[in-house]
Amino acid sequence: MEQYELDAVRRITTKPARDYRTLSVRGLTPIIGAEVSGLDLGAELSEQQLAELKTAFLDHHVLVFRDQVITPHDHKRLAAAFGELRPVNPPPKDADPYILEISTSPEATNVAGNGWHADGTADAEPSLGSILYITRIPEPGSGGDTLFANMHLAYDMLSPTMKSLVDGLTAIHDGAVAFRGHPIPPDYEVPVSEHPLVVRHPETDRKVLYVNPAYTSRIPQLSEDESRAVLDMLFAMVPNRPMLACRVRWEPNTVVFWDNRCVQHHATYDYYPHTRYGQRVAINGGPLKG
Repeated sequence: MEQYELDAVRRITTKPARDYRTLSVRGLTPIIGAEVSGLDLGAELSEQQLAELKTAFLDHHVLVFRDQVITPHDHKRLAAAFGELRPVNPPPKDADPYILEISTSPEATNVAGNGWHADGTADAEPSLGSILYITRIPEPGSGGDTLFANMHLAYDMLSPTMKSLVDGLTAIHDGAVAFRGHPIPPDYEVPVSEHPLVVRHPETDRKVLYVNPAYTSRIPQLSEDESRAVLDMLFAMVPNRPMLACRVRWEPNTVVFWDNRCVQHHATYDYYPHTRYGQRVAINGGPLKG
């Protein structure tokens, strides 16, 4: 790695550990992710528990909770402690409008999220984050891991010259890109939005590299060839730098909460023809600022 990349990693990995009183936090990697224990998400959390949970969320960006048994009410109550619930789009028929079912059938040839992305970046105000509760894992007990990447560090690892370029650019995020030739649901209004290529996290003010191959289509300030070259280079950062990411191995009754503002994720589909089931609740975000 170049010296500026090493310096960026060192700034993250040398931060002092927090002193938590109501929960325990164990990092998944020095870069991103943590397992949280000592909480029962099926019960209403105290103000101090929520405060410490929010601190851990901002520090680690991805929180994993094992052996949790929660109802849809519990699920939505936890999400509501972080912000307004985000309706599922398109809305499910005859089901809870805030709960997205994540279900893989034995016949599925692919699954949603099987590629690096952040959720809904084509929206004018993408989500703050999501809480996913997996209750059934693939029958052999392996496969279906989800990878999460730290996009703060992705930005920090750019060269100073590249930072000076991308800091002044925007990008078009197009909801049609995510379908890639698959039919678009008739009741889905395809969103298109323009966001800064580098945004600031609204709570920490840290810079985030904000492009992903599932939604980002072009950089309007550049020619078509220049835009394609810059985007392809930025897209390649996550798969080509394993240190940006952590891997969450699912077990039944696992809850994972990730910060969609500064994290990309990849739901690996390596368990065909087996099945998996869970439910996700998302939280509304706010406008993105560079």
